[in-house]
Amino acid sequence: MSGSSELSERKKLILKAIIDAHIKLGEPVGSKYLTQSQQFSCSSATIRNEMAELEGMGYLEQPHTSAGRVPSVAGYRFYVDSLIDRYRFNAGEIERLRRAIREKQAEMKSILEAGAKLASSMTNYTALAIQKKSAGITASRFEIVRLDAYNLVLVIMTSEGSVKTRHIKLSFEASPESVMILSEMMNNNISGLGAEDISLPIMMEMERRMGPFDHLVSPVIKAVCEELSSFDGGELSIEGLNRLLAYPEYSDMGRFRELLAMLEEKDDVVRLIDNAGAADGNLHVYIGSENTVKIMEGSTLVLKSLKGAGGTIGAIGIIGPVRMDYSRVISVLEGLTSQIADVIGTGALPPPGDALTDEEK
Repeated sequence: MSGSSELSERKKLILKAIIDAHIKLGEPVGSKYLTQSQQFSCSSATIRNEMAELEGMGYLEQPHTSAGRVPSVAGYRFYVDSLIDRYRFNAGEIERLRRAIREKQAEMKSILEAGAKLASSMTNYTALAIQKKSAGITASRFEIVRLDAYNLVLVIMTSEGSVKTRHIKLSFEASPESVMILSEMMNNNISGLGAEDISLPIMMEMERRMGPFDHLVSPVIKAVCEELSSFDGGELSIEGLNRLLAYPEYSDMGRFRELLAMLEEKDDVVRLIDNAGAADGNLHVYIGSENTVKIMEGSTLVLKSLKGAGGTIGAIGIIGPVRMDYSRVISVLEGLTSQIADVIGTGALPPPGDALTDEEK
């Protein structure tokens, strides 16, 4: 696909108009619709040519049964990254955010549940919230299972009594001897430590002591730290599952039931959030095939983590069709998480009528 820098201003305007219309109508958009919308002074033929070029560049797709076009995942990605208009809250919506969160501020779980419920109500999509368990999870014991020379399974018994597993695919061969030595060394040196306690000097000392097997330390310890830092074991809340039925994308009840089954499995949802990189504090948008869980390939996940004084405390996400109202969804999530941060003393909501600026994100 051609780079986005090659898009002329007219192509950008046409792409944005098509995506805005498709989000609103849920149908392929043709040049006639764009001409009648009076957004463009150029001819219908010119618009058709531009649409054909956008299709050739990978930003649009043409359904077999229609003369119109629909956005591709790449088109939506460019729209979210470069073209989207930020939704602006009115005073009533700002007050609704404040009231809903402040009424629940006595307990973090209640705040997150209220946030998910409000996010679902304000966007008309499904919302989820997960509260990270209290900090201080450590590993009490490690086991490394060697499947073959290039594949290991890391097993971590945690201080909370849970068991976490992680598949590690290596780019080099690992002998049975090297795996056994590293497993014993980990139990002797890093059991009882949390992810934040496993420092670079500790890793370097382990590499030194592993001798010719030193290259095995880095991928395994990286996996340990990621697992101990994950959201696994948190409290999960899902709101507005039935709202998705309002969209034709979920009219296939077989696929909808598969999505419901995934959302009802806490571990699958937790893995989805972990894979989305929610703990970094940024807002993430995963469009269609960008999702790591196959059943989510027909949906978009927008996710924002919540940070307190002690680090990440949880995340709120919204799931909807790929043609979701990105402007509203992103602003609602930014507003919710900003208000929650205000309640716990780390941020503030923008004044009524203002969208969040880049500095406030």
